[in-house]
Amino acid sequence: MQIQIQTFTVHKRFPLTISRGTTAESNNILVKIQQEGIEGWGEASPFSLGEKPQTTKILQHTLEQVTPSLEKFTPLERQQIEQVLIELEIPSAARAAIDIALHDWVGKKVGLPLWRLWGLERDRIIPISVTIGISTPEAAKQRVRNWLEFIDARVLKVKLGSPEGIEADKAMLMAVKEEAPADALLYVDANGGWSLEDAVKMCDWLATVGVIYVEQPLAAISAIADLPHLYRRSPLPIFVDESCFTAKNIPVLAEMVHGINIKLMKSGGLTEAMRMVYVAKACGLKVMFGCYSDSCLANTAAAQLAPLADYLDLDSHLNLIDDPFIGAVMEKGRLLPNDLPGLGVRCDKIFTRKL
Repeated sequence: MQIQIQTFTVHKRFPLTISRGTTAESNNILVKIQQEGIEGWGEASPFSLGEKPQTTKILQHTLEQVTPSLEKFTPLERQQIEQVLIELEIPSAARAAIDIALHDWVGKKVGLPLWRLWGLERDRIIPISVTIGISTPEAAKQRVRNWLEFIDARVLKVKLGSPEGIEADKAMLMAVKEEAPADALLYVDANGGWSLEDAVKMCDWLATVGVIYVEQPLAAISAIADLPHLYRRSPLPIFVDESCFTAKNIPVLAEMVHGINIKLMKSGGLTEAMRMVYVAKACGLKVMFGCYSDSCLANTAAAQLAPLADYLDLDSHLNLIDDPFIGAVMEKGRLLPNDLPGLGVRCDKIFTRKL
């Protein structure tokens, strides 16, 4: 098979601020895998967690280096390819791009969308949440209005963990609640921005104002030590994101959380994401799919697995002003993959920059 690597830049309509910082644009990578006149597409978007940030430069270099080792395979040899990537310790976002492209190729080869190939029911897909980043109360209200201008948003994920402390978090959350539709569901994601003491206080308070769950209340580095106490103490379900990358993390977390957030860039693609779903459910945990600064390509890939999810946070592409891809579509708040083969993604932009 032949592999091509191309970069593209996407810009956010509204910059997103979380406890770790603010992003306004992202330099992502498109991977194309070709064989038998069929072309599969995958995406790598950069993110930084822990000691090994996955920058665009690192992902580019990695993909350049590994491509010659993969061209001897066919897209049907996904298990062998995965093993090679793991042995070479390829960053998870680079693995994700290759894995997604391989799945897209296979779907196009057999003429079926992935969700049908896997025997899933599209009607089971639930509405996605849309994200409100950390800001002042007035800015948060305006962001809710911005979302409501072009989407019937009934599920809002509010980013908390403000550097100004939990009183600022409370003020912002109440501003969002005031501006949101009366029947809107509210989720909270602290991105590890709270201490254990503040997390306990906030979970108690958030339960009184109608929040459904809290995601990553504690920093990943301290989560394993402190999560058991919070799990016993919190009146709200606790989900983890930054603390859970692959299926092997799940059994350790199973007795101290209620659910996990699966992201294709963290997991290394659809293959591992599917494993994570089944391991999580075997452990009695709920499953959420999330995203980084992913375009419609990666979010459409995640949407193929969406019938298996209890919660969905696949809104990053909706906040882009120059997304080059068209794929899954919004319908009554749900992000639905289409009936086209593979991912069902097409491009409305000519890429000129190749590695």
